Amino acid sequence: MSQPFILSLTIFVLAVYVGFEIITKVPPTLHTPLMSGANAISGITIVGALLSAGLGFSPLTTALGLMALIFATINVVGGFMVTHRMLGMFQKKG
Repeated sequence: MSQPFILSLTIFVLAVYVGFEIITKVPPTLHTPLMSGANAISGITIVGALLSAGLGFSPLTTALGLMALIFATINVVGGFMVTHRMLGMFQKKG
């Protein structure tokens, strides 16, 4: 295996571990602000996926860009739905 691949794999595994540890220790009162931040990051991912899919360097980059676009869009829509529902719990009824 090549050195850049091992470095990238190591960074990915560490990012997954650190992300999991951080998310599991977040109190419930902070979930809505974190969801908003995650939606903003996914919006940036959508822009990158559009560029990757649209530039057409190779069929592989187009396919991976399309998959990234689909997954990021699902994440943004789901995040907004959850945030809307959570904010609805704090509205006054009547």
